[in-house]
Amino acid sequence: MMKRTLSLVVLALSLIASSLATADATSLTRVLFIGNSYLYYNDSLHNHVKRMASERFSNMGSRDFQYKSATIGGARLQHHDIEWLLSPGKIGVEPPFQAVIMQGGSFEPLTAGTRKTFVDTAVNYAEKVRAVGGKPFLYMTHAYVSPHRRAKPGMINSISNTYRQAGREAKAEVIPVGLAFERSYKERPNFSLHMEFDGTHPNLRGTFLGAYVTFFTLYGDTMGTLDYDYFGRVSAEEVAYLQRIAKETVADFVLGRSD
Repeated sequence: MMKRTLSLVVLALSLIASSLATADATSLTRVLFIGNSYLYYNDSLHNHVKRMASERFSNMGSRDFQYKSATIGGARLQHHDIEWLLSPGKIGVEPPFQAVIMQGGSFEPLTAGTRKTFVDTAVNYAEKVRAVGGKPFLYMTHAYVSPHRRAKPGMINSISNTYRQAGREAKAEVIPVGLAFERSYKERPNFSLHMEFDGTHPNLRGTFLGAYVTFFTLYGDTMGTLDYDYFGRVSAEEVAYLQRIAKETVADFVLGRSD
């Protein structure tokens, strides 16, 4: 108990220090997102994270943040040409990306063969990211829900275990989006985060939750709140709720307390 309490105090102090040091500016401005439709639905997740960063770091303008998103519908991680994407200027950013967020196909954690391929690809791609001076991240996908034909209880366990393994072997930080979805559904079962027609893609609230988890993981900033509401499309109550779920998930994941 004493060890956990001390860990919480250390984490809180580090977050406070990070927040005070970066309240107005940040050095993390070049971020690449690699994935599939989970990222590009609802005006693209990278746009929302960029707007959150522009709000938080108020002395910087939107143009200071060079966020790019490379997505292929239905793609596995291995389908992306990582070397081309990381080459200076190929997608409009000359300096190397400082952070590269990689998302696998939603089905990749579900079989032994696809899990192995995903982990091996994550290890390979993470090495290439570090070779150009960037930091690799893995975007943990969420579980399916009804009416998806492959939805089943406990799916998040396979997803979480796969991304944790990939994170360890690739020496990449995991962004625990799937665990945030799970936390929200446990607290508010009827608060949908998925598109109702397929049970797999995120709806706007799901994209917002993914964006918050990504933002708090990237910037280590859990102090205060963000006002960004997608130009009035997300209610103030939903903004507050989704931010809280994201903050709690990231904090628990850092401390190793998430399921």
